[in-house]
Amino acid sequence: MPSVLAFLLLPFAWLYAGVLAVRNWLYEAGWKKSVAFAVPLINVGNLRVGGTGKTPHVIWLLEELLRQGHRPAVLSRGYGRRTRGPRLTNSTDSAATVGDEPWQYFQQFASQNVPVAVAEARRLGIELLLRAHPKTTVIVLDDAYQHRAVRPALNLLLTEWARPFYQDLVLPAGRLRESRSGARRADIIIVTKCPPDLDEASQIAIEQRIRHYGRANVLVLFSAYAYSQPKAFAPEIALSAADSSITSSVEPARSPALLLTGIAQPGPLREYLESQGYLIQHHAAFPDHHAFQATDLVALRAHWQPSWAIFTTEKDATRLQSPELRAALAGLPLYTIPVRVTFLGNGGAALRHLLPRVLMPGI
Repeated sequence: MPSVLAFLLLPFAWLYAGVLAVRNWLYEAGWKKSVAFAVPLINVGNLRVGGTGKTPHVIWLLEELLRQGHRPAVLSRGYGRRTRGPRLTNSTDSAATVGDEPWQYFQQFASQNVPVAVAEARRLGIELLLRAHPKTTVIVLDDAYQHRAVRPALNLLLTEWARPFYQDLVLPAGRLRESRSGARRADIIIVTKCPPDLDEASQIAIEQRIRHYGRANVLVLFSAYAYSQPKAFAPEIALSAADSSITSSVEPARSPALLLTGIAQPGPLREYLESQGYLIQHHAAFPDHHAFQATDLVALRAHWQPSWAIFTTEKDATRLQSPELRAALAGLPLYTIPVRVTFLGNGGAALRHLLPRVLMPGI
């Protein structure tokens, strides 16, 4: 049920949705050009603004493509970066120059020679990648569902289990970037951040709601987050015997801790930490892509006691690597919680089986 404010904003939402509908029609009718490339593109996107879990799903895809023998590359807009235009990521970059997600991809996959580029105009970014890395066999587009100027071979649409697109409204009344009918462009729809024990009856009910908006043959999958053991943020922060409470997946004693986040949906991480026995004494929650300042860490330190661990995400850690923050971080036991995707049922197998058919249709 829309709130009173959402109800009042509905006329503006209808206007915005109408403009987007005309734009989409122009692409579908061929009046606006959509470019395809010889190298297949896999797009991972959403209808909603932020928080659907694109980054861990992109990581899952990259790991699977590498396992299948591909030479993948990643292209992102590079939201929040201080630079503009097409740019290849290299070891001298940072979250400030390429954006936090691209910098995370670069750091995680540099040893496997996965190129990472950023570009507002995805066509220019793709051309840059292919010139610099002509042996690339597939490019994963991070968050280009509404970027119709390039045509993906496979369109993956993510929607969050707790906030599905079919229960949301278009901006500004809701959080959708376009109307629910945009789901018809998806080849696969993944319901993300599901409870790991989501029962089959609930999955069927959700799938029926999704199929009301998606294509009749769209593949609907369900995924959950799998959190790994905490990792020390910096090499100089080593785990010692005194810190054993943060190396065990189950800690009998309830341990006080702090949480520092600048992501759209920090709720699942906090719930996970609490389920592992941590008492979150203070959660410094900032907006998505927040550029951390020294004053933020000074304020965090005021809530901290020396025996408490401080947890953050891998994505936030990319922005905490700024040299300007080194002094403010000194002495703080900061740990990242790696997050990966696991598919419910046979969803992972279905996606693994589908990838070669899309990327190498002749086999």
